[in-house]
Amino acid sequence: MSVVRDFFAGVGYLGKGIGLWFRSPRLLALGLIPAIIAGAVLLTAMIFFWVNVGDIATWMTPFADSWDETGRDVFRFTAAALLVGVSLLLGVLLYTALTLAIGDPFYEKISERVEDSRGGVTGEVQLSLARSIGRSIVDSLRLVGKSLLFGIVLFALGFIPVVGQTVVPVLGALVGGWFLTMELTSVPFERRGLRVWDRRRILKGRRALAVGFGTATFLCFLVPGGAILVTPAAVAGATLLAREVLGERPQHVDQG
Repeated sequence: MSVVRDFFAGVGYLGKGIGLWFRSPRLLALGLIPAIIAGAVLLTAMIFFWVNVGDIATWMTPFADSWDETGRDVFRFTAAALLVGVSLLLGVLLYTALTLAIGDPFYEKISERVEDSRGGVTGEVQLSLARSIGRSIVDSLRLVGKSLLFGIVLFALGFIPVVGQTVVPVLGALVGGWFLTMELTSVPFERRGLRVWDRRRILKGRRALAVGFGTATFLCFLVPGGAILVTPAAVAGATLLAREVLGERPQHVDQG
């Protein structure tokens, strides 16, 4: 039951981030600028991929050329559908990585404001903008690379009858949620001098909490326009979650 409780507590951190949206709309509105830019770039790429997904599925399955027409068409339709699903998983993570890289100063400010409202950070590490963005890109590439491996596994599992249509989409959302939390908590962890391997180790200690937050955010990102609107709130929520897993309690009541 503690796992279930932690999972929904993680979902609640996204709600807290959205609550901060309403209390500090002008600050969080700054986060919309990089979100819109990254959204436009990724959406263009995704649309191009989706338009050609049938041809891509055919190219990936030359062994099916000799099959009977019905079997070949069903198999390739399934492959195309799975490719769309995997592209959504990778697209959300790539969008987040690109948005955080483009909007590093904006999201640093949002996260810093949240930290200050909870008592600040002891021994804060100051990084130059170039170094911060560089670290963010390198760490994001590592995470996206790992998520690609999971995407390949989920793609293969998707061909299993029933399991592919029920279990795999759920697993995809949970896996995507974990990696999304890893991405979004990068700012508060970097502020404490903690790198991606530290982040992974600490979040694993509260995995259900991290997955709950990330899965809720992932599902919001799948809603048209949701990624752009939710990203600033998700950064704020991720900052609160980072403080939770690091055992840092607020030193005074939030004044918004």
